[in-house]
Amino acid sequence: MNDIDMKTRPGRRVAMSCVSVAAVLAAMTCFPPVEVTPPPADAPAELLAMTGAAVLVGAGDIAVCGTSYDESTARIVDSIAREDSVAKVEDAIFTAGDNVYPNGAKVNFDRCWSPSWGDSSRRIMRELRPTVGNHDLENGFGEAYYALFDKNAGAKGKGYYAYDVGAWKVIALNSEIVTNPAFSVEARRDQEEWLKKELDGNTKKCTAAIFHRPRFSSGGHSGELRMTGIWNILYDKNVDLVLNGHEHHYERFEPQTPAGLRDTVRGIVEIIIGTGGAGLTGIRVPVEPNSARRIQGHHGVLKVTLGAEEWQHAFLDTQGRIWDRSAGKCH
Repeated sequence: MNDIDMKTRPGRRVAMSCVSVAAVLAAMTCFPPVEVTPPPADAPAELLAMTGAAVLVGAGDIAVCGTSYDESTARIVDSIAREDSVAKVEDAIFTAGDNVYPNGAKVNFDRCWSPSWGDSSRRIMRELRPTVGNHDLENGFGEAYYALFDKNAGAKGKGYYAYDVGAWKVIALNSEIVTNPAFSVEARRDQEEWLKKELDGNTKKCTAAIFHRPRFSSGGHSGELRMTGIWNILYDKNVDLVLNGHEHHYERFEPQTPAGLRDTVRGIVEIIIGTGGAGLTGIRVPVEPNSARRIQGHHGVLKVTLGAEEWQHAFLDTQGRIWDRSAGKCH
């Protein structure tokens, strides 16, 4: 999410100032300026493959009319999907919410999403596993979102579901059920009970969860404390990796507990990847504890290679560079 930069029509934006009227100040957050992260001097041209592994690739905060950033990230994702198809590598494409801007009206999916990630000539829609964000629910409460993505988005109005990719279980959650007061207490309880049941029946050693709003963040929104309950369940059930959007930068955290304590035994690695095409935002100083790597000012996608008991990941920017190559072991 980035409420500062809002599109009015293709090719034209209105910049909302942090010195606007009091009513706007009360409703919006003043984001830190973007300080573009210098590219790594040793950015490799290729990623090493993990034998027998599957691939999870995607981003959040994506489609904006009048810009080309979402088209650029779509080309990266489509290229990976095509290469994996030829190599017979199993993969899945994810989104981490806020699939379209400025809101989830059908006209915006038609005009902004369809020419980029929704282009039928690409493989993205065939393999897509979306998650819902706050902008997707604005203007219609998700009607266009669920109509477009259909069964791949989970049950209409719920938006949470699970799927397998290679040796991994992936859980897609609806963080708006937790944070948006339009959802009932019963709806929040239902998602939590579903999550517990899904994880109790999980036979996979490795598990990832994807949802829009991050529990921890050094961005302008800060971490979402209301996601602690979900994190408690994920931590108790030994989930390994959490992927989020909402903040328009890249950030990876060391393994940690729901309370933010570093935990190298059972801790969850969180990665924010809100760099799919929407306007980028900066990072607060000082950064959050356990923040291991931050990249601002660059659009791109996250590629996660999913092994039987481990994973490798990297941030792939739209200039062809590869950042923050790292790895982890499943619990």
